[in-house]
Amino acid sequence: MSRQNIYRTAAYVTIFSVVEKACGFLYRIILSRTLGSEGMGIYQIALSVFAVLATAAASGIPLTVSRLITKYRAKNNTYAQKSVVSAALACALAFSVPAFCLLYFGHSWFDFLFSDPRCMAVLLILLPSLVFNSVYSVIRGALWGNKQFMPYCIIDLLEELTMIGAGILLVTAMTDVLDGAKRAAAAIVLSYLVSFTLSGIWYFAKGGRLKNPKRQFRPLLASALPITGMRTSNSLINSVISLLLPARLIAAGMTNAEAMSEIGIAMGMCMPVLTIPATLIGSLSLVMVPELAENYYRQEHTKMRLNLEHALQITTLIACALIPLLFVLGDEIGILLFSSTHGGEIIRNCCFMLLPMSLGMITTSALNSIGCEKQTCAFFFAGAAATLLCVWFLPQFAGIYALLIGMTASSCITMVLNFSLLAKKSKEKVRFQKHTLCCTAAILPACLFGILLKNVLFKLLPTLPATLLCGAILAAAEGLFLLALGLAQPRWVKLLFRRS
Repeated sequence: MSRQNIYRTAAYVTIFSVVEKACGFLYRIILSRTLGSEGMGIYQIALSVFAVLATAAASGIPLTVSRLITKYRAKNNTYAQKSVVSAALACALAFSVPAFCLLYFGHSWFDFLFSDPRCMAVLLILLPSLVFNSVYSVIRGALWGNKQFMPYCIIDLLEELTMIGAGILLVTAMTDVLDGAKRAAAAIVLSYLVSFTLSGIWYFAKGGRLKNPKRQFRPLLASALPITGMRTSNSLINSVISLLLPARLIAAGMTNAEAMSEIGIAMGMCMPVLTIPATLIGSLSLVMVPELAENYYRQEHTKMRLNLEHALQITTLIACALIPLLFVLGDEIGILLFSSTHGGEIIRNCCFMLLPMSLGMITTSALNSIGCEKQTCAFFFAGAAATLLCVWFLPQFAGIYALLIGMTASSCITMVLNFSLLAKKSKEKVRFQKHTLCCTAAILPACLFGILLKNVLFKLLPTLPATLLCGAILAAAEGLFLLALGLAQPRWVKLLFRRS
């Protein structure tokens, strides 16, 4: 694609992704208010264990399928592209089906995983989604590699809307927090069934076929296993944290109910807010990764450098634009969305982690697209070690903030190591430092302006209109400030409405 088409496609994908995540975010608010912090804790812990299984089943496959299809398309090898899909389906099902059977029918062997037995009941409801999700992951990679972003976005949006619609209908009729968590899990199963069905219909209706996968197992697994290992380890570590953190909080003086409530607030309420940049950066990665892979295999070093620079600049801009908003209005966001003062404090105090977290995400995606999966896997473990150490040692001093401190440390370590490797891999020097420093420096005046504005508006207006007006004015002022400094480029908006 030309650079204009890249921006236009990224804009479309971003719009779909923002709509999808906004709907999911509203759904998370409804869940948190309906289930309460204890119910959210049960639901979140069961979901984190399921995430390990889903990640192990197919997490490395979409990116690998996409990259191999891009590689074979550059060589005009249609047969190999279809063989890659067949090999990926075989690998995904070879794990997901046995894992489902073992855990569903032998779940009594794994009861030791949870300190609260209610979590296992929720996990059993989620398990059928494992097979649905693994198949959809393969087809998603095929759509991604063939740059068919629109059906990908539509299917993902329909999946999200199904979960929300079913979840609201089911959860509002709950009898207690465990029943509510089970009903929320059932909504997830229905949503995965929808994406599984629609993606299969689309793939075969558009001429997709399955070919002999024999020759593609080795290249597929060589690329997918490091990514899957890294992401599975990430999910596994998140699950370990979900199981370890309550024990460490209890050891620090909390009761079991208080510990579950703290985890529900931090992981179920605050993290969806703090991961807002991931929505936008994920859209950018979706479009940029196939382009970077194509640049790499065709040895188009100048195009690769330009794509990397623009990806890093846009990522930095997104994070630095959101940090002042969350810092200034974090308390009000927690109260208005979740009726949680403590949640608002966490959002305000931890919003600065967005910058290293965002840059770590985009650089990991860039490195994976050029065949550096093993290195990014090693970098991940270095960051994960920091998180686990913080979770183990800091709860007695920082409470639930131990988790957020650990995540920030992990992001910083990953970001630094990724940048070091990118500098070695890129044939042309990637220039991003000046833009990053300028965007970071712009955070301070934006925060100061926001605090002054907030103090004035909250004296004149009630909380809700004051919050909305303050957010709108601050966002507009940030945009004008970044444009005046030459840090923001409005090309996405222009290209969105321009014909190809």
